[in-house]
Amino acid sequence: MAASDQGVSKLMRADGNPVEWLIAPAQVPYPEALAAMKARATAIAEGRANEAIWLIEHPPLYTAGTSAKIDDLKSPGRFPVFEAGRGGQYTYHGPGQRVVYLMLDLRERGRDIRCFVNGLEHWVIDTLAHFNITGEIRDGRVGVWVRQPEKGPLVEAKIAAIGVRVSRWVSFHGISLNISPDLSHYDGIVPCGISDQGVTSFEDLGHIVAMEEIDTVLRQCFTARFGPAALPRPAMGADLAPDAFTKTEEAALCA
Repeated sequence: MAASDQGVSKLMRADGNPVEWLIAPAQVPYPEALAAMKARATAIAEGRANEAIWLIEHPPLYTAGTSAKIDDLKSPGRFPVFEAGRGGQYTYHGPGQRVVYLMLDLRERGRDIRCFVNGLEHWVIDTLAHFNITGEIRDGRVGVWVRQPEKGPLVEAKIAAIGVRVSRWVSFHGISLNISPDLSHYDGIVPCGISDQGVTSFEDLGHIVAMEEIDTVLRQCFTARFGPAALPRPAMGADLAPDAFTKTEEAALCA
């Protein structure tokens, strides 16, 4: 078994229940997203809701992880700054970036956080490969990186950031994948505390891809590594609350 495939079976639910796949039809304010994620993760931990993957875009903002250093916020007045409660340091979210929030029950997926994060990294790498982009991981640097030899022999840039939190063995927060954001917005922070490498995007690498196509490939690659996902449906933050699902919908999701 290849190194990138190790742990794949562990990350799949033994019962085969599909994850609910939700796509926000409009930008979601960060406080609303954070509250919705926390509520859904709590409901999953208590057995009141199904797992969910929530794909969104945010308006321009910075988030601070639990290891954020104030000196890494270079332009504090540029965009709103929110305490995220996830691991990591400062990162940027904004239009043109696909943010993927994962509310997954790791009690059903191996109870191995390191394996889980590795699975997320390789999920992104699989997705990039579909578009002929070679993503790589680096020891000591969480996320997915792309080499840019045209800028120098050792130059790399981050195309996807990963920051998760696990509470009661249920994950929330997740992945941000740069499709076509304004990369100058990263100038206001030291992204993830790394100052000697840059950030990049599909567009920056010469790949003009619609968000809908990205979403389709993300779902295909998720299924290969984590198991089935229900058919996509549009949802905003309030729709993540467990009370938003009828008994009929819940049964359909588990069919």
